[in-house]
Amino acid sequence: MKLNLNQITISVKDVERSIEFYQKLGLRLIVKALPAYARFECQAGETTFSLHQSTERINDSTWTYFETETLDEDVKKLIDLGVEFETLPTDQTWLWREARLKDPDGNQLILYYAGKNRKDPPWRIK
Repeated sequence: MKLNLNQITISVKDVERSIEFYQKLGLRLIVKALPAYARFECQAGETTFSLHQSTERINDSTWTYFETETLDEDVKKLIDLGVEFETLPTDQTWLWREARLKDPDGNQLILYYAGKNRKDPPWRIK
């Protein structure tokens, strides 16, 4: 079996409000089925990302990572657009540079750059 990650869906309370937020992050809206659903394409790669309306408590244990080669510049642009970050770009001990933020519903997002260390860190199993 050869699996490929195609789609991630997260729960939000207000899909329309969240569309605006995720478009600020640079995701391209490809499906808008309000009030319950929206789907985006990432500008790089083939993975898509979607929002599903939920009235239940949002799961704060799921973290979504979006990689960008221009992390520091992108964070500056987003701050200029009014996006608030929990942490600014920081070099981590696992050799990734990360900035953390939450979407309007409290879902944890990490913008990061890892380069070759994303899939091939020095401690990778051979």
